[in-house]
Amino acid sequence: MKQTEGHIRRSELSAIILAGGKSSRMGTDKGMIHLNGRPFIEHILEAVRPLAEESIIISDHQHYDQFHTRRIEDEIKNHGPLAGLYTGLKASKNRWNLVLSCDVPLVTSNLLKLLLDRKYDPYNIVQLQARDRDMPLIARYNKNCLQSCEQLIRRGEKRLMALQDVHSHFSIPVPLQLEKQAVNVNRISDLKITHDEN
Repeated sequence: MKQTEGHIRRSELSAIILAGGKSSRMGTDKGMIHLNGRPFIEHILEAVRPLAEESIIISDHQHYDQFHTRRIEDEIKNHGPLAGLYTGLKASKNRWNLVLSCDVPLVTSNLLKLLLDRKYDPYNIVQLQARDRDMPLIARYNKNCLQSCEQLIRRGEKRLMALQDVHSHFSIPVPLQLEKQAVNVNRISDLKITHDEN
């Protein structure tokens, strides 16, 4: 079968932002921390909206409602990012889904476009890779990962990486000039570096 060329269209794509973590290393809700006068979550929404026709925030916190974006509470509580992905994929109306954590405020539409090339369509999981580290929370997931999420959760699994044992996946190295856009802000020291780079 001939592979379709180009990028996934906006009408075929949903964006799922996981904002339900406990943020224990930061000590506060990371999605609501401000960078350049705006919450992290707002920067991320700005990056995904040109690419995806729907955006979904996975969080139990009502303060995310101020961003006028569909918010869904974790269907399975206290079970890590795998449960967040499960909730998001179940709610999504599209086959393809951009999935991001709420702690990547420097992410841009241009960086995320790396994930949307049609040549990766045979893979169920396509993730970025920075400095040889896979980034399953800046990634694209096929909705058919949903059943595997549920099965893994029933076995007590919480890690997103466990999905890669049962689904085809591909990692895209981030060009050096774009690496800072993929920075995870998990600690106060990370936040300082982020501010220094802007």
